[in-house]
Amino acid sequence: MHGTLPAPIHTARDPVREHGFVVAGAALVADCSGALYWPAERLLVVSDLHLEKGSSFGARRVFLPPYDTAATLARLAAVVARYQPACVVALGDSFHDGGGPARLAPSDRDTLAALQHGRDWIWIAGNHDPDRPENVGGVAMDVLRRGPLTFRHEPGLQAVAGEIAGHLHPVGRISRRGRVVSRRCFVTDGTRLVAPAFGAYAGGLNIRDRAFARVFPTLGFTAHLMGADRLYAIPAARCV
Repeated sequence: MHGTLPAPIHTARDPVREHGFVVAGAALVADCSGALYWPAERLLVVSDLHLEKGSSFGARRVFLPPYDTAATLARLAAVVARYQPACVVALGDSFHDGGGPARLAPSDRDTLAALQHGRDWIWIAGNHDPDRPENVGGVAMDVLRRGPLTFRHEPGLQAVAGEIAGHLHPVGRISRRGRVVSRRCFVTDGTRLVAPAFGAYAGGLNIRDRAFARVFPTLGFTAHLMGADRLYAIPAARCV
């Protein structure tokens, strides 16, 4: 349902599209697109693109409009143009299945090549795409460690300070004046962070689900909900 979110928390640089927080001492910027930017390293992170999900479902005779890859890459292109990162980290489940890279349309392949031009591009392995993606450029890794941060797809079972993960597709829900507002979100306790799914067809999981309790044992974390053009910092205990 539609509803009204509380007032957002902003950065000084752009009071509309982004706000900042610190994870394990690293100052990060969360964009309302669902991308995460680390200014000190000029590093942009996106999680769970699930490219070619539409064609994957189509092969099983579950027909979805086949435009998810183009839509996701267009959104990603806008974010890359905005931040001009030196490095992009795709945080796993970049393709919905192992055959996704081979099914890319020529136009989408060209878009991806243009996004990679002049910058490092790292594909982190996910559970949907554990093997190195072929013929799509970039470098494949299981885990990337840089400074105080560790980038991986699935949150580890043991708490690791500075862990930036995806996989869980976090969604925060709040009740406002009898209505429930549900939004994709970043979730962090200042030590670890789980990024929202970026893909057009990616679903979501309520942050009050027990899967998040394995990452954040208490409700002492914050959900940064993505509005249409701004973010909202909501204590997890206020989410429903």
